[in-house]
Amino acid sequence: MLLTKKQIYIVDDDESICRALSMLLVTYGFTIDAFTSAEKFFSVVPDSVPGCLILDVHMPGLDGWGTLRNLPAPGSSRPVIIISADKNRGLIKRALKAGVVGFLQKPFNDQELVDLINIAFENKGITDKAR
Repeated sequence: MLLTKKQIYIVDDDESICRALSMLLVTYGFTIDAFTSAEKFFSVVPDSVPGCLILDVHMPGLDGWGTLRNLPAPGSSRPVIIISADKNRGLIKRALKAGVVGFLQKPFNDQELVDLINIAFENKGITDKAR
């Protein structure tokens, strides 16, 4: 029997958010790679590598919207969940229009995030082989 792990990429300029989400999601059995900038993410993770991206909107340098524009075409094997502390309701509409799986406003419920991740993997049929 082949064991599989679901790969999660976290991109958030706040290191404490990266650490907290990493610790949380590891307890649910996910494989985590966290990056404090989109530039670091793109320099390490090839477009061909599947996984779910948890992405902050407001970051210095390449922000969440720029990151979305640089991802492989819609329908690829990398679904995106946006997280943000911004209370602007227009962000939710903009994010969903951009094709993300979901939008969570910080602080959010842990189970909501896990549920969205599971939906993302089910909808995309993504399963990564354990490393």
